[in-house]
Amino acid sequence: MLSGTVFRNLAEQRSDNQYRRARILLGKAISMSSSLITALDEITGAGRPVVSVAPVSLSAPDRPVPLEVRVSAPATGRGLPVIVFSHGNGWNLDGYAPLTAFWASRGFVVIQPTHLDSRRNGFGFDHPVFPSIWTERIRDLTRIIEQLEAIETAVPGLAGRVDRERIAVTGHSWGGQTAQALLGARIVDEEGQVGGDMSDSRVAAGILFAATGLGGDDLHPFAQANFPFMRPSFHELTTPTLVVAGDHDQSKMSSRGPDWFTDAYTHSPGATDLLTFYGAEHGLGGIVGYEVAETTDENPERVAVIQRMSTAYLRSALHLDENTWSAAREVFGNSGDLIGRADSK
Repeated sequence: MLSGTVFRNLAEQRSDNQYRRARILLGKAISMSSSLITALDEITGAGRPVVSVAPVSLSAPDRPVPLEVRVSAPATGRGLPVIVFSHGNGWNLDGYAPLTAFWASRGFVVIQPTHLDSRRNGFGFDHPVFPSIWTERIRDLTRIIEQLEAIETAVPGLAGRVDRERIAVTGHSWGGQTAQALLGARIVDEEGQVGGDMSDSRVAAGILFAATGLGGDDLHPFAQANFPFMRPSFHELTTPTLVVAGDHDQSKMSSRGPDWFTDAYTHSPGATDLLTFYGAEHGLGGIVGYEVAETTDENPERVAVIQRMSTAYLRSALHLDENTWSAAREVFGNSGDLIGRADSK
């Protein structure tokens, strides 16, 4: 949502007529978003009360620091599918509430680890642990899946209510790279050889939010030297996946434009769906959290749409309701050109 300050600046730089035109366009965008959100609510349903417990400690004896997770789940219901969410660089199990709390209220058990790169751990680029963090991130997600029974037991009232056969992995930014490894994406080494398979057959679906794309000469020297995980191969990503990107997301790690964040959709057989949001930067409107430094493009309406579209996708991809994604995509596509577009292979 544009702030009053933005409009004051517009008024100073442009004529009153242009200012009024901008106000009219904003009013149409908000009205359209509200209408879209209402329509999507009819598809995804109303929310339920949520129970969230943190920190829950998991077994990770070879990890530099203990592995802790947050578990959020509906207070009622059975046969609850699982979403494992991987945060972006520097974050922790307390972030991304706009997404994770929403998913939990719509019937999912959401598990969020604090990865080693969290600012809470203090492992900077020059720390001896840093070069292995990207692989430890992937192992964190695997550890969670392996310890679902222990997680159920640790949360009062959750035992016996989880469907461990319906598991999705999701992630934002670096978390997207982490999640995509379990979906089948691999890493290309310095000799150009595709690395080993890190996928997990227990994972049935995934969502990649603003996940980095292919490497190569477009990568800036710092990324080439420090981030081997930014050389993915998507040809092996075969698990059903939704890619979410912003058309104003310009990375500091690559000279490519915002289309860099759509590479998983372009190059993998499994990423069959893409949502591109107009005007969205790396925070996609605030999925990390509102009023935080990473949210440079705060837009609650956009976040509300992402909440509902991602829920609809997961419900269909995990075979809870085969029709929710197609219905949501149709509503989204018919909403006009002001918020974004949906592509499907």
